[in-house]
Amino acid sequence: MKTTMPSSLHNVAGLILFSLLFTVSSAQLSANFYSSSCPNALSIIKSAVNSAVQSEARMGASLLRLHFHDCFVNGCDASVLLDDTANFTGEKTAGPNNNSLRGFNVIDNIKTQLESSCAGVVSCADIVAVAARDSVVALGGPSWNVVVGRRDSTTASLSGANSNIPGPTSSLSQLISSFSNKGFSAREMVALSGSHTIGQARCATFRNRIYNDANINSTFATSLKGNCPQSGGNNNLAPLDVVTPTSFDNNYFKNLQSQKGLLHSDQELFNGGSADSIVNTYSSNPSTFASDFANAMVKMGNLSPLTGSNGQIRKNCRKTN
Repeated sequence: MKTTMPSSLHNVAGLILFSLLFTVSSAQLSANFYSSSCPNALSIIKSAVNSAVQSEARMGASLLRLHFHDCFVNGCDASVLLDDTANFTGEKTAGPNNNSLRGFNVIDNIKTQLESSCAGVVSCADIVAVAARDSVVALGGPSWNVVVGRRDSTTASLSGANSNIPGPTSSLSQLISSFSNKGFSAREMVALSGSHTIGQARCATFRNRIYNDANINSTFATSLKGNCPQSGGNNNLAPLDVVTPTSFDNNYFKNLQSQKGLLHSDQELFNGGSADSIVNTYSSNPSTFASDFANAMVKMGNLSPLTGSNGQIRKNCRKTN
């Protein structure tokens, strides 16, 4: 006699299958993915990152940001590194990236070294993910385990970069929504925003705040106006953390409590809203911030990776094979 499975069981079976497929995909990433195929991969990346950050501390923040801007657009697939082609427009000219995303030359240098050591083995997506971790460590921040085995995309998404990456004028609700769309809680969003404890921003991204926002320390605003006039000087830089701009610590959150967030989106985290208590926690508990940041970075590095036979291992990070 033929029996049929109830629809509810069909649904359960479907969920189990999806869960298994997701687990298989995630399981293809591992800490020792290159242990036999390219045993020196991680040490090559670390050495190159340390050298780059030693030459210019700001590069550490730039490499961390590169990873974030990659993963928030179709997952951690190195799409952000692709130059424009006849078939697609890359992500480099998107609003959040144009004239501000940097570190491509460092990634190119690492890729060249890896191709010499073990050609066609280590993906550009993995280089970006590992370099972000090594950059934070080089500037005194926490470490975390980066699982590897990602593969590289063969296309990019200009529209995705323009719509998925939160901007410097975002409100708290927009920030929460942007991160929620990627599976992050509000607390994880605040922790990841703490990456602004290092690096610099262009005058164009904070001009409106220093001339028009009310929730800004007046002395702080005045100090910035000399370097960021009401017109011109768009590319003039200011540190995101005015206290310790090249140390990965929790001063970013203390600055917010003093209304010294550089970007409008920074100060939105401490402006009488739901994120205030999280900022207070991180301001008074540096180890809690470090731990939450590291855990959130692990989660970000696992956003929709290409694995198995999907994608490719690019020989040149700027173009497909």
